[in-house]
Amino acid sequence: ISTFLYFAYGSNLLKERLQLKNPSATIYCVAKLKDYKLVFGNHKGLASQRWHGGVATIEHCPGDDVWGVVWRMNMSDLESLDRQENVKMGTYSPVEMNVSTSNQDLSCRMYIMNSCIYAPPSLQYLQVQSPACYNKSQNTAFIRTLASFTSVVLNTFKRASG
Repeated sequence: ISTFLYFAYGSNLLKERLQLKNPSATIYCVAKLKDYKLVFGNHKGLASQRWHGGVATIEHCPGDDVWGVVWRMNMSDLESLDRQENVKMGTYSPVEMNVSTSNQDLSCRMYIMNSCIYAPPSLQYLQVQSPACYNKSQNTAFIRTLASFTSVVLNTFKRASG
């Protein structure tokens, strides 16, 4: 079976969410994306109908890191994953980049939002993220992910409120 690696940093950190439409997804490892930062926003400023607020994306930022989960998935789930990320509608673009683990670099598919307008995430969106991080809290990388996520959320709210 042909597979690919997918780096998740947002709502797809939660296994139950990702496997709903992509049943082949299995956790491969925790990794970090160097020189990027996690931000929240909406494509062209249009709030997500599902999440009612900003959603996660990444943007280039030398010196920063984004922690996330690398999933191994069957190629048969690729179309479903693209659909979930609204690739055809232009919301996100798929890219291949290297992420780092403690002992190797991995080439992974990930998604970056197009025309992102910063916006704070909804409580509903945050509630999906928290269990993903807390379920693996024994892992130092997940603790870093949660700390980074919380920091970004607070900064996004501050920016939105002036």
